[in-house]
Amino acid sequence: MTVETRKAETAQNLLSIDHVRAAIAGGSVTARDVAVACLDQIALRDEAIRAYLSVHRERALAQAARIDGLAAAGEALPALAGVPVGIKDVLSIEGLPATAGSKVLAGYIAPYTATSVRRLEEAGAVVLGKLNCDEFAMGSSNENSAYGPTRNPHALDRVPGGSSGGSAAAVAAGMAAVTLGTDTGGSVRQPASFCGVVGLLPTYGRVSRYGLIAFASSLDRVGPLTNTVRDAATVLGVIAGHDPLDATSSAEPVPDYVAALGAEGSPASGINGLRIGVPSEYFGEGLDPEVREAVERAIDTLRSAGAEIKSISLPHTRYAVPAYYLIATAEASSNLARFDGVRYGYRAKDAGTLAAMYRESRDQGFGAEVKRRIMLGTYALSAGYYDAYYKKAQQVRRLLTQDFLSVFGPAGVDAIVTPTAPTAAFKLGEKVDDPVSMYLADIYTVTASLAGICGLSVPCGTTREGLPIGVQILGAHFGEATILRVGEAIERAQG
Repeated sequence: MTVETRKAETAQNLLSIDHVRAAIAGGSVTARDVAVACLDQIALRDEAIRAYLSVHRERALAQAARIDGLAAAGEALPALAGVPVGIKDVLSIEGLPATAGSKVLAGYIAPYTATSVRRLEEAGAVVLGKLNCDEFAMGSSNENSAYGPTRNPHALDRVPGGSSGGSAAAVAAGMAAVTLGTDTGGSVRQPASFCGVVGLLPTYGRVSRYGLIAFASSLDRVGPLTNTVRDAATVLGVIAGHDPLDATSSAEPVPDYVAALGAEGSPASGINGLRIGVPSEYFGEGLDPEVREAVERAIDTLRSAGAEIKSISLPHTRYAVPAYYLIATAEASSNLARFDGVRYGYRAKDAGTLAAMYRESRDQGFGAEVKRRIMLGTYALSAGYYDAYYKKAQQVRRLLTQDFLSVFGPAGVDAIVTPTAPTAAFKLGEKVDDPVSMYLADIYTVTASLAGICGLSVPCGTTREGLPIGVQILGAHFGEATILRVGEAIERAQG
């Protein structure tokens, strides 16, 4: 078999972790072939899409050579052997840039590796590079990056979603089989919906946040973007689990998520008898008719597969967006105080005094949206306003959480199905000057973020223009196995 033939076969099989791993184990391709095929795809497509901020070819080929050595020696291959991955540039990798999409971290080289990335590499994954994102993960369109916007591979005049827009676009364009993103208010699920890929939000504490450049510490989570639900289950099984380096990571045992899905290609009977809740609050004003139609078809699919569909109510949903944008900005105000131009990153020149250097470094280093959120958060935490804003938002958060706890109770439902986003991908520049309209793009995702529960976005159709539409499945705390089963049932129904 020629190298060219191997590359062609590799390109076809990049859609599945199992296919890549089996092909390497069987000797029909090498891990190097897989890596080179993806690197070639990046060279071919990324000038237009701009999903990657940095590509690290030699590092990737060295990782691939290690896997090829294992295969040549006949040793058992790890779970992600040779699988090409990209990493959102808010996760640190020792010796590589970590910009968080911001000018304020230009030139910063991470001195350590995030736990989630380390676990991927220990499982044999080949890291190709770092992916573009909204600055400090603040945005819903990837237009807030200091290094330019990422474009949607399905339509280059459309946004890929945010803040993990580069992560979603890279998978959709075949420039990685798996990527890691982060989700604070919808930043894995919404771009997954816009780009037509699978995006998983693990329960808060399920995946370590060590090595993640913080936006809002009580909300930030690391999650995978993949081409299939089964791949998402595989990756979650690798990166989940307690980490002593993260005080918020959970000691809850990690189940076998892939086994919970059953054998690949078996009938979608795993949801027979499951109770699926459909909340009325997620199907009201502002939902695009084409999105509604696609999501309702997905619900009908679940009904046909044997699930029991129940109407439910989550009455505090309407308060979720204002509560989220008070809590998240307050935590951002605190977390971003560390970027002062002294220890690392951008420093203003010739400022004159120390106070002026602090002020000018932050003014020149941060973009407009980050400044907006810092000011909102600082105001919400200020004397005289803390009780009226931040404390009240935390009280609303508790009510939202209680809504979910009630419907997931013994007499309630096993999972909830909603739209992921109110529309398909919108045009570049369409909402960038209207922050409120942009914030409402997260209206269906921030609830799960505030409650700490798990969520999954799965493709469920396209608009008449061919733009992807995603359906969101929400589960109880540590209910990832259940939502993965529901997501795969929808996926299989679409072939």
